Amino acid sequence: MGNLFKKMFSRENRGRTASYLIIIIAYIVLEIMRLSGNMTNLLSSLLVPVCCYITAAIALNLNVGFSGELNLGQGGFMGVGAFTAVVVSGSLAGVIPNPVIRLILAMIAGAVLAGAVGWLIGIPVLKLQGDYLAIVTLAFGQIIKSLITNLYVGLDKNGMHFSFVDNHLNLAEGGKVLISGPMGATGTERIATFTAGAVLILIALTIVYNLIRSRHGRAIMAARDNRIAAESVGIHIANTKMLAVVISAALAGAAGALFGLNNASLAASKFDFNLSILILVYVVLGGLGNLNGTIIATTVLVLLPELLRSLQDYRMLIYAVILIVIMLVSNNEKMKTGLERLRRKTGKGADSHA
Repeated sequence: MGNLFKKMFSRENRGRTASYLIIIIAYIVLEIMRLSGNMTNLLSSLLVPVCCYITAAIALNLNVGFSGELNLGQGGFMGVGAFTAVVVSGSLAGVIPNPVIRLILAMIAGAVLAGAVGWLIGIPVLKLQGDYLAIVTLAFGQIIKSLITNLYVGLDKNGMHFSFVDNHLNLAEGGKVLISGPMGATGTERIATFTAGAVLILIALTIVYNLIRSRHGRAIMAARDNRIAAESVGIHIANTKMLAVVISAALAGAAGALFGLNNASLAASKFDFNLSILILVYVVLGGLGNLNGTIIATTVLVLLPELLRSLQDYRMLIYAVILIVIMLVSNNEKMKTGLERLRRKTGKGADSHA
């Protein structure tokens, strides 16, 4: 047992352990508050969305922080996962009455389809670099939103029906429209849970941490730091970056699936350019390559506007000022140096004590 704790809190694994502890402790505390009735309806309604945004931000950090590729289409991947989950859950409602099993299957389907779309997009996108890559991923997000906005999906006793641009579903009696074009998904059964959100975050952390510490992860970061040097030692740049894109897209799709099944109605406009930028803000303010910072920044920045809602006239001004302050502090070299010295002293103290 002593060796296990020593390994968990070693300098190499300290950050990883902290990530897991943050999520587990927060889940236990919030779940006790919720079950005991000591949580407001506002905070309770934000638990699942916060989990979704944290997962999407962790996934984006894999792209931006570890792979070094600016992705502005994360909202599009979430949209793919969300509407895939709505269709899968609605289709299985009569076959699988258990909501937990349907939720798991819907999230897996959302992750798989989003990952497949990420792979297709990655083929042309990864031939580009810098601003060009950002522009293409931005365009992808807008294309996904437009496609979903014009999509009609229905289910009746004859099976699944699809229509594009115009509603020509012609459902039989008792049929149900799952996606109704610009109206989006309506009448969706809300089966998403806070427990599923916490588990999804832990899965995302495990996948990302294991990846970045594997041979493939070291290749991804080597390609980020020096593309020419990485190629000279035999690293296939396109394959390594494609791996990061697909995993990031799949995790975003799973987050979108959970988000979609947490809303009775959902329009494609929710997954637009603004959502992608918002997730990027969470990643940047939390620190590129810093998963603990991503978790904390996402939680604070999602909850802050809602907690300031009582200050209706000033809440967005306060929110903007706090964003500026966080950005200034996170980019202050003196503070970074001081924190690094403190971390080294703490690490040395822990090592000597051990």
